[in-house]
Amino acid sequence: MIPMHHVKRRSVLRGVMGGAAVSVGLPYLDCFLNTNGTALAATGTQLPTRFGTWFWGLGLNPGRWEPKDEGKMTEMGIELQPLNAYKDRMNVFSGLKAFLDGKPLQVHTSGANAILTGSVPRGQASLPSIDTIVADAIGTQTRFRSLEAASAGNATHSQSRRSGAVVNPAEVSPAALYTRIFGAEFQDPNASTFTPDPAVMARRSALSAVIEDRKSFEKTLGAADKARLDEYFTSLRSLEQQLDLQLKKPAPLEACTKPADAAETPVGTEIEMVKANHKIFAGLLAHALACGQTRVINMAFTDSTSSLRKAGGHQTHHEYSHEEPVDAVLGYQPTMAWFFGEVMTSFAYFLDQLDGIKEGDRTLLDRTLIMTGTDHGYAKLHGIENIPVFTVGGANGRVKTGLHFRAVGDTVSRIGLTVQQAMGVPVSTWGTESNQTSKPFADMLA
Repeated sequence: MIPMHHVKRRSVLRGVMGGAAVSVGLPYLDCFLNTNGTALAATGTQLPTRFGTWFWGLGLNPGRWEPKDEGKMTEMGIELQPLNAYKDRMNVFSGLKAFLDGKPLQVHTSGANAILTGSVPRGQASLPSIDTIVADAIGTQTRFRSLEAASAGNATHSQSRRSGAVVNPAEVSPAALYTRIFGAEFQDPNASTFTPDPAVMARRSALSAVIEDRKSFEKTLGAADKARLDEYFTSLRSLEQQLDLQLKKPAPLEACTKPADAAETPVGTEIEMVKANHKIFAGLLAHALACGQTRVINMAFTDSTSSLRKAGGHQTHHEYSHEEPVDAVLGYQPTMAWFFGEVMTSFAYFLDQLDGIKEGDRTLLDRTLIMTGTDHGYAKLHGIENIPVFTVGGANGRVKTGLHFRAVGDTVSRIGLTVQQAMGVPVSTWGTESNQTSKPFADMLA
């Protein structure tokens, strides 16, 4: 164990790039922790608990995602198969609904509002979303109270809001999010004021700039920390290499001529493009949590109307929900099921990034609670009954996992109340009107 007067938790590796100072934060290495790997050696403070939301549109096919057994899960539903590796580390909630109290259904809005704000207003949500409530409790000592990202290229896809009029906009560029996370001194290579040559930036990344400080720092570490630091920087390097492609101007093509102006089309909604951006965002958000930049993250994989398209196709996921007939043999919409498979596979990748970062005796995912949200139960009917919601991660031992809670007809806001209590928010009642509840899922709380 290296004495803490030699190495401090907030240590960073420093260097110079293009004449400007750069710094790279460090994850929780063993030398920062007590011998059990559960708390900071210098203060005895427990490693922090984090929170996140992950949103997708159009729910899932009823009857194909719900686990068969109530209580301890022994088998996942068909459409949750991509999450099998996390079966024992997640909780699944089925049968829950959003109450309207006579108000008109706001399609793609009412269900999400009930999950994330505990209410169903007539129009735009007027209450803060659950992530901002949690951030007020656990995120006031970090550089960013929360970080938001949207994979499909639209900042308004963010489901995070301080109030009805104050939405926390999502980052839509992985390069922009990278810039925010790694410090104000890191210049945005896509900005008009960017001075260094992007090709030079690609060759001399922030990691290259701190190489000498890194070598000196490694001399103070034991074998386990050296290996972990190498894994950490290898992961960061991989992210930077993916971003390098976005920093280079495409080569000119002499045969290309500019066509007449065309109508604006959706940006970044082809499924492979969305998945590619999501992969980079997932890694960056995981590193932001690991480096103490924030304790709350929000990922919007799609917008609530799910504008995802197959490569080369024009029909959106949302349009399929209306127009695709139910297969008489299968009993469900097959193309919709295909999209749901892509969504759940991407969610599994997001979890992989959190689980791939070790913190003491656990992983980052073990110290985090991720809550999913969506807008509907059965998208073909745009219903708000049996809305699928899950939580994943142990919240630093604050929640029990591997459970299926079937609560037919109960308000979906019960999950939000439970999550807030798990995260230390002093609340006993949450929600409005018929979505108000004082009934958490007590069996989930450790």
